[in-house]
Amino acid sequence: MDASYELSDYLTMARRHWWIVLLALTAGLAAGYAYNDQLPREYVSAAQVLVRPAGQDANVAGGRTRDEINLDTEAQLVRSTAVVSQAAARLGRDDIEALTARVAVEVPPNTSVLQIKFNATTAAEAQAGARAFAESYLHNREENAKATLTGQIESLKGKLAELTSELTKINTQLATARSGSSAYATLDSQRDMTVGQINQLTGKINGLTTETVSGGVIIRDARLPGKPVKPNTPVNVAAGAVLGLLVGFATAGLRERFDRRVRGRTDVTNRCGIPVLGQITDKAVPQDDVFAPFSGGGRAFNRLRNEVVAAMQPGEQVVVVTGASRGAAATSVAANLAAALARTGTNVVLIGAHAPDSLIDPAPLARLMGVSPAPGLSDVLAGRANLSEVTQRAARNPTLRVITAGATGSAAGLLQSQALREMVDTLRGNAEYLVIEAPSTSTGADAQSLASLADAAILAVEVRRTRRPEVSDAAEQLRRVGTPLLGAVIMPRIAPRKQPALEAAEPTVVMPPPGPELNGHDDLPQDQTEMLSTLDPETLAALDQATGR
Repeated sequence: MDASYELSDYLTMARRHWWIVLLALTAGLAAGYAYNDQLPREYVSAAQVLVRPAGQDANVAGGRTRDEINLDTEAQLVRSTAVVSQAAARLGRDDIEALTARVAVEVPPNTSVLQIKFNATTAAEAQAGARAFAESYLHNREENAKATLTGQIESLKGKLAELTSELTKINTQLATARSGSSAYATLDSQRDMTVGQINQLTGKINGLTTETVSGGVIIRDARLPGKPVKPNTPVNVAAGAVLGLLVGFATAGLRERFDRRVRGRTDVTNRCGIPVLGQITDKAVPQDDVFAPFSGGGRAFNRLRNEVVAAMQPGEQVVVVTGASRGAAATSVAANLAAALARTGTNVVLIGAHAPDSLIDPAPLARLMGVSPAPGLSDVLAGRANLSEVTQRAARNPTLRVITAGATGSAAGLLQSQALREMVDTLRGNAEYLVIEAPSTSTGADAQSLASLADAAILAVEVRRTRRPEVSDAAEQLRRVGTPLLGAVIMPRIAPRKQPALEAAEPTVVMPPPGPELNGHDDLPQDQTEMLSTLDPETLAALDQATGR
């Protein structure tokens, strides 16, 4: 069954497929750089203009919108047709609309400063544009101020001419009037008033004529920009990286979706619903011996032993270990579990019922336990050997007895025989624990048959080889025969064993079952594995009778 994804699952997925995410990230960065290189460059240069009263302007020292000068209005005047036309003339261009779109004006708060910005495709063009607009604005402002002053002066001169003409008439009338008369007094008063007005107008005209016109000053000239403001390289590259990551996560998700292989504990617990009894984190699994007791794998199997002992009820002795897929995982788990149980001084019998999957490695269990590969279980079930002949003491553990698979190939059909059931029942009374190494559930029904003889089952899962549907199917097979599944043991991927050159050159010699002349231990060669019976003579006789010997 599949469970919903959590954040930890996505992180685990990214870690599993890190090369896909890294490749997509690299491609996204490259795409971001390529896209950034194709975009047109945009440079911005700015000139700052201090706006001053020009002609009869009121004081602008109070801020941007006080009195007659409104800096927001002045900002709009920078983009007026007159200013843009003058700037175009300075730049030698006639695209008025394009220039208007490239200029921008800002008014910093509480200042009398206009910040004129101009953007262009080159740094020099941006600098020239900002400078041209600043100068054109000031020139236009000064010309407007001068025109205003000229208009005021001309108006005052017109009034002065009228007053001068009126003064001439008054003087003419005074010349003909009798001195001391009331008419003379009136004309004399009019003359004084007119002279005063003429003097005032003359003073104003002199003041306007001598007034200096300055609409402002450039306080910061336009500078040559060092780098473009567009395109924004960090933003474009970051966008490419984010897009690459998204593509990488999506690709990893698709690959995870279609890749059903078990890659870790969460695949077994969350996706298959099977508890994990232990996980071997060692990078390599020994192929010529079991894990040392104090190694990482040895400690893991010691914990597995404790969990198995705690899970078994009184009277339960038989544990079957099967793999969810083909391979040596079940063999390694069964051998190491039996060794861990025997290290406590417990009498343990390890039964190999798994025919080798590879001709290159014909007897993996025998090699792990240091015993002879034949005779074994298949020989007993086929009637060619008795139990005493196939029961061997493990090379490095005196309380562990081993019954290998034997030399009769797969012993098709024999694992489902009554003889095997009677053999297991007999061994129950002569050992505290029986560990059965069963074939994979994916190769046939033998695993189910052996599980029906056991009190509990353990599933060996090999990462990056076993698939999740195989794990679920194995659990279902065990459930159907009523064997409690204690959980799964996750093993690292076990590399195929390569046969050494000397071993490949020499033919494999299988020792025949020891005859009566080898019953004494002193008659055995020193480099041969000692074959000992762990059963009493009466039990052996009963078992031999059940198997037809």
